[in-house]
Amino acid sequence: MEQDEASVLLPERGLSRLPRFKAYRRRWFLLGVVCLLNCSNAMLWLTFAPVADKIAAYFHISLEMVNWLSIVYLLISIPFGLVATWVLDSVGLRCAVILSAGLNMTGSIIRTFSVMKFMSLGSQNYWYLFAGQCLCALAQPLVIFSPTKLAALWFPDHQRATANMISSMSNPLGILIANVLSPILVPEGKHIPLMLGVYAIPAVTACALAAVGIHEKVPPTPPSASATNSTSQPFLTGLKMLLRNKPYIILAVCFGGGIGMFTCFSALLEQILCEKGYSNVFAGLNGALFTVFGLLGAFLLGLYVDRTRNFIESTKICFCLSALASIVFAVASRFRGQAIALAIASSVFGFFGFAMYPIAMELAVECSYPVGEGTSTGLIFVASPHRACF
Repeated sequence: MEQDEASVLLPERGLSRLPRFKAYRRRWFLLGVVCLLNCSNAMLWLTFAPVADKIAAYFHISLEMVNWLSIVYLLISIPFGLVATWVLDSVGLRCAVILSAGLNMTGSIIRTFSVMKFMSLGSQNYWYLFAGQCLCALAQPLVIFSPTKLAALWFPDHQRATANMISSMSNPLGILIANVLSPILVPEGKHIPLMLGVYAIPAVTACALAAVGIHEKVPPTPPSASATNSTSQPFLTGLKMLLRNKPYIILAVCFGGGIGMFTCFSALLEQILCEKGYSNVFAGLNGALFTVFGLLGAFLLGLYVDRTRNFIESTKICFCLSALASIVFAVASRFRGQAIALAIASSVFGFFGFAMYPIAMELAVECSYPVGEGTSTGLIFVASPHRACF
């Protein structure tokens, strides 16, 4: 029988000591699966953006059609995001993770059909890529909404922010890997089949681990009092409660806008900078600085908040500083010869913007109780693609 790492023992009149809460070791395995799945989904999302010109030449399509391979994620996440919130809060975390892993793997495999001669559609091979991206896009809401649910159900209170930070930051890590790895794998168009095969490996691995290793949607014994009391409201009731919750609405409007800005920054950075004469290498450097400093900021702030519980103060400070950094970047990017200012702005924007991400998710869950974790975080993400698209 698996031993617990941490438990709270409650004495009963000095006669016995009974364990009430238990944190299971296998929570780290679940966290690892969600991280791998999150990272893989982000890699599949931005596979083509760093090598858009080579993709366009190889499949004889326009750059606009290449952009649609990324934009489709935003469009599909709007309607399916509501379905994903229902799945997480009504069906459970286990089903959500396995379903998203299956969709993610299937999409990554369908993408490889575009370069297989016996599956060739001639000039229409592009639609294999598009169909695969659509399936991966269906998986994205389930993947992104899972971290807060996982942290609330499986981790004790003093580890929740850290667990949320680790699983949430695996998504921008996947974006960083895609921006670095795609140009390395595709120096020429003939290497595109290799790139598609390499990106399918993490997706298949995550699906296998999820199917074989995840057996329960909740731990047998809860890890904390908050997990014991985490009974979610019915889906429609929860939505109505959120729409009447003023603090949540304020957080959703502000943070949803931030997610929209991050999405545009990640997908269109090269086009924003190259228009003013900056090189592809410099654009990639800015994307790397944005993500690396963001991961560092999220790690440090996650540890700080776990110890101090200063959720509100930390969120407000990060909001203000990331907003200032984004304004500096927006202004500097309109001029030539501002490489140093752009690099510093990207670093600061990433450091405070990413740091705010897992903390704001935890804050959304806290201020919307007793609405389910999937619904409270999901509604924010459902709203954010509208801003990224327009």
